Amino acid sequence: MREEWRAPDEALDAIAAARKSDPFAVLGPHQTAAGWAIRVFAPAAISVRALTRDGKLLAELPRRKDDFFEALIPSAKDRPAYRVEVKTAHGTYSYLDPYAFGPALGPLDDYLLHEGTHRQLYRRLGAQLIKHEGVDGVLFAVWAPNASRVSVVGSFNQWDGRRSQMRARFDSGLWEIFVPELTVGAVYKFELLGPNGALLPLKADPFGFEGELRPMTASVVANSDDFTWTDAEYMAKRREGEPRRKPMSIYEVHLGSWRRGEGGRFLTYDELGDQLIPYVADMGYTHIELLPISEHPLDESWGYQPIGLFAPTRRFGEPAGFARFVDRAHAAGLGVILDWVPAHFPTDQQGLARFDGTALYEHADPRKGFHPDWNTAIYNFGRLEVANFLYCNALYWVDRFHIDGLRVDAVASMLYLDYSRREGEWLPNPDGSRENREAIAFLQRANELVYGSFPGAVTIAEESTAFPGVSRPTDQGGLGFGFKWNMGWMHDTLDYVSEDPIYRRWNHNKMTFGLLYAFSENFVLPISHDEVVHGKGSVIGKMPGDEWQRFANGRAFYGFMWGHPGKKLLFMGQEFGQTSEWNASESLPWWLLDHWPHQGVQALIRDLNRLYRETPALHARDCEPEGFRWIVVNDDNQSVLAFLRRGAQNDPPVAIVCNFTPEPRVGYRLGLPYVGFWREALNSDAAPYGGSNMGNLGGVAAEARPSHGFPASATLTLPPLATLFLVFTPPAAEGAAS
Repeated sequence: MREEWRAPDEALDAIAAARKSDPFAVLGPHQTAAGWAIRVFAPAAISVRALTRDGKLLAELPRRKDDFFEALIPSAKDRPAYRVEVKTAHGTYSYLDPYAFGPALGPLDDYLLHEGTHRQLYRRLGAQLIKHEGVDGVLFAVWAPNASRVSVVGSFNQWDGRRSQMRARFDSGLWEIFVPELTVGAVYKFELLGPNGALLPLKADPFGFEGELRPMTASVVANSDDFTWTDAEYMAKRREGEPRRKPMSIYEVHLGSWRRGEGGRFLTYDELGDQLIPYVADMGYTHIELLPISEHPLDESWGYQPIGLFAPTRRFGEPAGFARFVDRAHAAGLGVILDWVPAHFPTDQQGLARFDGTALYEHADPRKGFHPDWNTAIYNFGRLEVANFLYCNALYWVDRFHIDGLRVDAVASMLYLDYSRREGEWLPNPDGSRENREAIAFLQRANELVYGSFPGAVTIAEESTAFPGVSRPTDQGGLGFGFKWNMGWMHDTLDYVSEDPIYRRWNHNKMTFGLLYAFSENFVLPISHDEVVHGKGSVIGKMPGDEWQRFANGRAFYGFMWGHPGKKLLFMGQEFGQTSEWNASESLPWWLLDHWPHQGVQALIRDLNRLYRETPALHARDCEPEGFRWIVVNDDNQSVLAFLRRGAQNDPPVAIVCNFTPEPRVGYRLGLPYVGFWREALNSDAAPYGGSNMGNLGGVAAEARPSHGFPASATLTLPPLATLFLVFTPPAAEGAAS
C-alpha cells in the first residue's frame, strides 16, 4: 500500500512522459500529514541528495521509480529551501530546484492580460531576469491557453522537455517557471503539446528580447532594461512643441546594405554608429528611419517578415549595441524611426503561427487569417490578448530603446477585409461592409497609447488608399496617426518627371493635383525603398535625357519636393544620385562619389536639408493650408510651377519656382506678395551642384507691379531643369546683412 506522502505512480508516469499540465502538483516540496516530501525528476541520475542552501545534507532521496527520487523530511516545519545534488556516470552537478519556488506572476497579470489592458507585458512575459524569493534567476512566462503542456528547453536542461515543465495559470492561459541562477546568454525555446496532446515544433519566445543569428532560430536570455542612456537633454527637447510644426527630413536606411565591412560582412550597431550617424547628421537630416530591425529569418525579406518582434536583429549585434546606436543618434540630434509590421506575420514553424496548436494569434478562417500577397498569417486584432501583445510591442521599442517614431507598414492591408482578395475569398461584416473594424480599433488604441505614454514620439502610416482621417485624432473619429505617407503625390510626381520634357505640358496636373488634398492629412512625402527596386530603377535612373539632363531633372525634382508642403523622406543612395536600383545584398555604390554629378546631388541634398531646417516657412506649416499659396499653377505650356510657402506671421516667406524643361526662361515675371529684395537662397542649377550656373546673381528686386494676383512682382531668369528658392529679405534684415 502506497504511503500517503508519496506521489501516485500515474502522476510520476505523466511527468516522465511530459504530459502533466500541473507539474508543480507533483515535483518539488509538498507538505503532507507526515512532514515535507521532496520529489525530484533526474534523468540518468545514479543518486540524488537534497542539501541546504549552505551545503549541508538535508536528505538522501531514494529512487522511487525510474528517474524519480523522493524522500520525506518529517522534522521540517517550514517549506524547505534546498539545492539538489545529482550524481551521474559522468560526474556530479547541483542546482536550485525550480519546483521549490512559488509563482512569480500574480492574479493582476492574469486579469489584465485577459482584459487586454496589460501595457507592460514585456516586463512580465518572455525571459525576465529577476530576484525571486531572494534568488537571482530567470522567469520564463508564455501565453498558450490551448496547450496541454508547456516546457522551456535549452542548453541549460539538455533541450529536454521533461526537465522544466511549466506551471499553468489556467485562468489566463499563461505558463511560467522560475529557473534559479540562470543568467544572460542562455539559449532557449518553448516546447508545447497541443490541445490534442500532439508535440508541436519548438517555438521561439514571442517576447524574446534577443534571438540567435540566422539560420539559428532560438531565443536568447537578454537584459533590455539595463542600458546606460545619455540622451536626457534630447528626450526633454523632443517633448517640446508639435511634431507637425517641426522640420522632419528622414533618411530611410536598410542597415544591411547601407555599407558593408570587409568580405561583405554586416557592420555592427557600433560600427554603424561610427559611420552612419555622422554621415546622416552631416547631410542635415533630422531623422533616420530603419527598415524593420526586429529579428527575421530571411535577409531577402528586408525585415518585413518578422519572427521576433521584441528582438533587435542579431545580424548587427546584441540589444545593448542597438541601444548605443540610438543613444549616439540622439547625441547627434537625430531622431530614430523604426518600421513596425503588425499587418502580417510569417508562418515559419518556430514563429507565432498556430502557436499552441490552434489559431491563437491569427484567425482560424483563412478568409480573415491568411494574406495572399505575402503568403503570411494575419493577426486576430479582435482578440484582446493578441491586440495587447502588439500594443506592448509598440510601447516596448519607444520605452526600452527610446525610439522616436514608428512607421506602420502596410496599413491599407489592415483596413479592408477584402484587401487584395477576389469575391468569395473574404468575409464581410454582418452589415455587408468591408472595413476591418477590429483592425481599425486596434490602430486607434495603439496610437492613443504611444502618444499618451510617450509625448514627443510619433507614429506614421504607410497607407495608400483614400481612407479618411488617418492622421486625425481618435476623438475626432480618426485613426490617430501623427503622419501619413503621401503615396498619391509620390506616384504622380515620379510619373511626371519620368516623362520626356516635351510631353510634360500634357501631364502638368500630376504636379498640381496633390495640392487639392495636401492638407487633408499630415503628410510625409516619401521616395522610399519601394520606388527603387523590382525594375523601377533609381530616382536618377527614371529621368529622361542624356546624363546632364538626367541629373538636372533629379535635382529639380528634389528642389520641388523640399519646397512642397509635407515632411520629407528619401531612401539611402538617392541622396548622391545612385544610378542603379537598390540591391539589398550588397553595399551602396559609394564609389560613385568619385564623380562630379554625384557629388553635386549630394551637395544639393545637404543644402536643401539645411535650408528646410533653418527656414520656418518651409516646415512650420507643412500640414496647414495657410502655409501654401500658388503663384503659377497653370503655365503648362512652359512646364513652370511657382508657389509661396509661409510660416508664422513674422517668418519671411519663400517662393519656390520650378522650370521642368531644358529651355531657360529669361525675363519671366513672377508675382510676389512684397516689394523688396528676394534672396536666391538655393538654385539647383548652381555650379557646385553640377548645373549650368544660370541664375539671378544672388536675388531679385520685386517692384510694386501686380502680377499673378499679388501686389508686387519681379523679373527672373529660370535656369533649365531647375528649382529656385527665393527668400524675402525685409529691409531691416537686408541692411543688417550689409
